[in-house]
Amino acid sequence: MRRTSPRMRVGIALGSNLGDRLRWLREAADRLKALHEGADAEFLCSGIYETLPVDCPGDSPAFLNAAVECTSSLLPTDILSRLQSIERDFGRPETRTFHAPRTLDLDLLYCGDLRISLPTLELPHPRIAERFFVLRPLRDICADLVLPGQTQSIRELLDALPDAPPGKSAPLFHFQHPTPIPA
Repeated sequence: MRRTSPRMRVGIALGSNLGDRLRWLREAADRLKALHEGADAEFLCSGIYETLPVDCPGDSPAFLNAAVECTSSLLPTDILSRLQSIERDFGRPETRTFHAPRTLDLDLLYCGDLRISLPTLELPHPRIAERFFVLRPLRDICADLVLPGQTQSIRELLDALPDAPPGKSAPLFHFQHPTPIPA
């Protein structure tokens, strides 16, 4: 029997810094559509941004990052399980060095207005407000969202970042475009 909760908006961050990064993000977004329980227009995809690695080994390659938002009635722990399964399908090992380069990284950012603190899951994601590579894609799809425990919107959190990289505010790609976006 499928465990469910009320339908809620769910935010997921996508990142890749190994192999065909763009392909992995596009294929992962297609897989994430299986979590979505709303109209097609309600499955939102950000632009795709290239960012420098944060808290990763010094020789780590740059990331491509994006975010999606969907509607789901799955329990957050079940969504997390599905995200981890998708990561494994894309070759991410279960045991790995902390923040090691990876083909695919999926982070559950928020589930409606839920606040959860478990050993395996904290919602909203505890470092959203500090991370350009999460906030910038989120601004594309939910700029005015105020997360539980925050007083500022995604847009305001992004604007308040002291070290947002200059020149990295435009997406390199969109999910629907097969080629880079012209500058």
